[in-house]
Amino acid sequence: MLKVSGLEKSYGRQEIFDNVSFIINPGERVGLVGKNGHGKTTLFRMILGEEQPDAGVITRPSYYTIGHLSQHIHFTEDTVLKEGCLGLKPSEYGIDESYKVKAILIGLGFSEEDFDRNPSEFSGGYQVRLNLAKVLVSEPNLLLLDEPTNYLDIVSVRWLIRFLRDWPNELMIITHDRDFMDNVTTHTMAIHRSKIKKIAGNTYKLYEQIATEEEVYEKTRVNDDKKRKEIEEFVNRFRAKATKAKAVQSRIKALDRMGKMEKLSDIRTLDFEFNSAPFNAKHLITAEDISFSYKLEEPPLFDGLNLSVGKNDRIAIIGKNGKGKTTLLNVLSAEFKPIRGSVNHHPNTRIAYFGQTNINRLVPAKTVEQEIMEVHPDHNRGVARKIAGIMMFSGDAALKKISVLSGGEKSRVLLGKLLVTPANILLLDEPTNHLDMDSIDSLTEAIDAFEGAVVIVTHSELILHTVATRLIVFDGGEVNLFEGTYQDFLDSVGWKDEENTEAPVGKKKGMPGKKVVGEKEAKKVRAELASSRTKVLGNLQKKILEIETAIMQLEKYMENDNTAIQEAAEKGDGEAISTLSISIHESTEKLNALFKELETLTIEHDTKAREFDEKAGALQ
Repeated sequence: MLKVSGLEKSYGRQEIFDNVSFIINPGERVGLVGKNGHGKTTLFRMILGEEQPDAGVITRPSYYTIGHLSQHIHFTEDTVLKEGCLGLKPSEYGIDESYKVKAILIGLGFSEEDFDRNPSEFSGGYQVRLNLAKVLVSEPNLLLLDEPTNYLDIVSVRWLIRFLRDWPNELMIITHDRDFMDNVTTHTMAIHRSKIKKIAGNTYKLYEQIATEEEVYEKTRVNDDKKRKEIEEFVNRFRAKATKAKAVQSRIKALDRMGKMEKLSDIRTLDFEFNSAPFNAKHLITAEDISFSYKLEEPPLFDGLNLSVGKNDRIAIIGKNGKGKTTLLNVLSAEFKPIRGSVNHHPNTRIAYFGQTNINRLVPAKTVEQEIMEVHPDHNRGVARKIAGIMMFSGDAALKKISVLSGGEKSRVLLGKLLVTPANILLLDEPTNHLDMDSIDSLTEAIDAFEGAVVIVTHSELILHTVATRLIVFDGGEVNLFEGTYQDFLDSVGWKDEENTEAPVGKKKGMPGKKVVGEKEAKKVRAELASSRTKVLGNLQKKILEIETAIMQLEKYMENDNTAIQEAAEKGDGEAISTLSISIHESTEKLNALFKELETLTIEHDTKAREFDEKAGALQ
């Protein structure tokens, strides 16, 4: 149990905590929420003793151990498995000590081949995963996790949810992923207006309760102000009259008892929309049989992929890290060229691209205002200032240099640049990193309202369920286009890579359970059916697209012929009229044949789609 009493903390004139008290009871899993910069990480640092409060005390039993996810990388062992075993308690050595460690490493995305590799060989993200494995293995009385999903892919996030649901001790977690938090926690605690409010329940229940309380407060304040003004008017009117002296004194005392309720200050949140550019054609981007590899001697990250991005599509690219999701986005944006196949942009395609590496493209010496003004079509300073304000850089904050901004602030600058860029397709690579929950809600609403296409790389299942209607899935060493929502995908196919995280570890304290064999076999059948569905429907869709393109070209050709025959008629050129008439007749016959073929293919596509859906339903 952890008890916090009378906690106070300020940085200069910024008050973080004002007489805060709360208790974390045995077995509680608590989600800590609040806007960026309002003190979540500061509270963790004070619990760990890394920072001292201005006043108040934090108490815990003498035996109580606290573990936390460290971003500091320092390894002493020469293999991943040995390093992971450092998290074990001394009493666990010699009792199959590697059992828990292996299961947790596999769950976090390491393979058995990785166990004997040196930790220094891995990327920074995987090194943080190793730190996470060590703290999970140690099973402290209180586990503190600050943004644990930042370095995890979607499969590892799903595993961690299952693991933490079985966590036997106390847990406090900070994460911008509301869906992850609500799937794990028993209680939610908000840092709000320098106070802390804790309830049993999820984030939605907490925010709803805060909103209700503030609405009641504001109504009470308005009514009190009205009463106060009425009393003050009475006192001022009758203060000089002796006959009213007693009544006046009574009301003066009533004023003193009332006190004064201060008006709640506004809390800034992101509220924005993207700048939609018009687009009247059917497809913005068409990728045909594309393959990509950074080195020709290595297997391609994706091979023979076909994709058409329609003007209102919502496509999510999903899968484990390091498999090529960001690379595919770079190929679709034409920043990278495929080694085979082609990516064609419609002449009117206007792309706005939010990339993981784009933060590094911001110029440190420039101000927020200059970065935004740079991409505005008219380089309008007034508009740049307005967008900076929307991105929470109001007033002189818009003159801050990029070099002094945090990662989250730089992400908001990138979003601001996207807002002034007229676009009919958004390419978004993990846009929620560094954003708090309120800002992610605003981003989701802006994506939903955008009058164009969206292709997004994300590990957030909340965004996938809210936004995506088509998927590009990197899973099991393959890349497939899935026509349907994320829930459709989970119901009919599921993650092949997830099977590897269900190691036969039995059901131990804090450990995930074993999968039954029948479910794996069913999932394999569903995966084969989905793969077949994608190939069959993909080939039909490709043919449909080719015919639609041919029809558009033929209609344009006929339009030119019709214009020419009118001109020939005006000139009385009989020979030209005869030649053009034959050409128009032949084109009409071709056009009718193409429309007939298009109708046949469309019916075949819809019939096949229904057949696959019925088979998937039968498997369910």
